[in-house]
Amino acid sequence: MRTAGVDIEYAFGTYSSQKRCIFDDIGGGSMTEKAENTRQNILNTALKHFLEYGFAGASLRSIVKDAGLTTGAFYKYYPTKEALFDALIDPYVEELYGIYDSVLEEFQSLPPEKQTENMASASGNGMDQMVNYVYDHYDNFKLLLRCSDNEKYGDMIHNLVDREMRSSEQYVEEMHRAGIDIPDISDSLCHMIYSGFFSAIFQIIEHDMDRETAIENVGKLKKFYTGGWERIWKVKFPE
Repeated sequence: MRTAGVDIEYAFGTYSSQKRCIFDDIGGGSMTEKAENTRQNILNTALKHFLEYGFAGASLRSIVKDAGLTTGAFYKYYPTKEALFDALIDPYVEELYGIYDSVLEEFQSLPPEKQTENMASASGNGMDQMVNYVYDHYDNFKLLLRCSDNEKYGDMIHNLVDREMRSSEQYVEEMHRAGIDIPDISDSLCHMIYSGFFSAIFQIIEHDMDRETAIENVGKLKKFYTGGWERIWKVKFPE
């Protein structure tokens, strides 16, 4: 149901810089199949070690040994333990942002009268996509919550909250321009609401819920928060 495997299709941040180093080592061009398989093996091995021992407890020497590499060969891919750890988390967090941004862009392309009408369905669809993505890469997000420092997880929550706050501000502005009276709310209250919402969502990993239960619970959580927004904004978001 869950594996410690890591997909190779996402290439952000640290991986991009390391990939360039490998290109230099093999004489330019695209990464060879052998080099890509080696990188994948390193990531799969490291994920198992970090999940079992945590970042501080995992031994880079043991990871390299279990991956069947020499230390010199390993450093062609990742120069530090921190870079290796980041490669197991950062691409997946970035992709999660991408899912959110894509749903938001589609929603904001709607005319104002359609935004209220489609708020619940668009939001629900976006949450379903995000939860499914988390479960497609469950161990990577588990690593983020349970094995990384609080700053990395906190940054993710902060960035999601920031996106949602800007989205809400734009929605209210659109309604005002359309002549629809929606009360303004303070940034501090908005931040409290969304911080609670996104922190609650990631309890699905903290409590090791199965995918079906997680989707059901997040759906109910979304309905709970939608009801609150309906009372604050004095609008009705049709199901």
